[in-house]
Amino acid sequence: MSIHKKELHKKLVDRSARVVVLGLGYVGLPLAAVLAEAGFKVTGVDPDHEKVSLLNQGISYIDDVDTEVIQNLTSKGTLSATNDFSAVAEADAVSICVPTPLRKTRDPDMSFIVDVSESIAPYIHPGMVVVLESTTYPGTTRELLLPKLIESGNLVVGENFFLAFSPERVDPGRENWTTINTPKVVGGITPACTEIASAFYEGAMETVVPVSTTEVAEMTKLLENTYRMVNIGLVNEMAIMCDRMGINVWEVIDAAATKPFGFMKFTPGPGLGGHCIPIDPLFLSWKLKSLNYTARFIELASEINTNMPRYVVNKVQEALNDRQKALKNSQILILGAAYKPDIDDVRESPALDVIGLLQQNGAEVKYHDPFIPQLKHENINLESVPDLMEAVESVDCVVIITNHSQYDYQRIYEKASCIMDARNALGDIEVDDPKVTRL
Repeated sequence: MSIHKKELHKKLVDRSARVVVLGLGYVGLPLAAVLAEAGFKVTGVDPDHEKVSLLNQGISYIDDVDTEVIQNLTSKGTLSATNDFSAVAEADAVSICVPTPLRKTRDPDMSFIVDVSESIAPYIHPGMVVVLESTTYPGTTRELLLPKLIESGNLVVGENFFLAFSPERVDPGRENWTTINTPKVVGGITPACTEIASAFYEGAMETVVPVSTTEVAEMTKLLENTYRMVNIGLVNEMAIMCDRMGINVWEVIDAAATKPFGFMKFTPGPGLGGHCIPIDPLFLSWKLKSLNYTARFIELASEINTNMPRYVVNKVQEALNDRQKALKNSQILILGAAYKPDIDDVRESPALDVIGLLQQNGAEVKYHDPFIPQLKHENINLESVPDLMEAVESVDCVVIITNHSQYDYQRIYEKASCIMDARNALGDIEVDDPKVTRL
């Protein structure tokens, strides 16, 4: 064991290692808090001055992290934040948690990873471990990140410098599986890198799962979300097929879910949301195109899921037609703007597409979401209606996009004149009532 590896391993095990988390969003802030609670001294780095200011005041801006936790950590001096990337110069361990979106052309936007690697490269030094957590295509850590971090010339990966990939597995709003107890997959550039990165995370998390390479770890994340994307695409198409045949898809799914083996329940909806499922599989699809291979399952599932908002709008139009109303100039109330229930996250939310399509067709659109007071996205600039039930009674159609648990669906059903339920939020409430259209 090299002297650098031995000393770093000791610091990680006894938690005397100084940690820097780059990117303080939905992934980075929970990670920073968990590491600090475990006893590491953690510095978060983010170019957003507001986030840094709030964090240093002991205020959390992420629902999954309690402000009380942040106050405790900042008051003890185990967690702080800065806009200055030179903090890396003093670090023993660095976790990179920056966004990896898709461009409109559906190819990966690696600019955040490139920018952060260039920002920290001057401060990378022997005796440290760097772990990329941002979801990306297989090969990114080795082919893109590694060359930029070792430009100084005095670093030898696996000897005096250690680099690994460990995919984030954050599910906003989930309370039973969190950063601490969700198993952490870790794959290094070399076996020594895997060992050091595993020791780092073992200091704060219950279960670490080492794998042989960074590519395996990168592919693991893509498989997880491709699995979900493809199965959601399957039940979305099942919903369309059942509609054509006059069959209640929700009853079909519930019946199939009684099988104790060989079936896992997925449910249809108005489209995919969140930063992972709609985006991550397309990283893999893009990568395979460079190898002259078409990821057919991914492309087909993406096509089906992407068209679900339009399918929902068509169902709204049909429901209005049955009442001798045109979609144009009709007043529509969208219930729920978040991409899933009981959170304030609108990233890739299908509500955005549904609202946009309704507006393009001349509808007057309102929305209500108890977690999202304002909705600004491209040409959408709306405020949540102040009186939910007044809006429910006044509009031509209520469209349930996000089934928040605090909605009184029985009352909404009683007061609305027309409902398009894209989430089966009404459940068994008047299944055969003609004023209710279901996905």
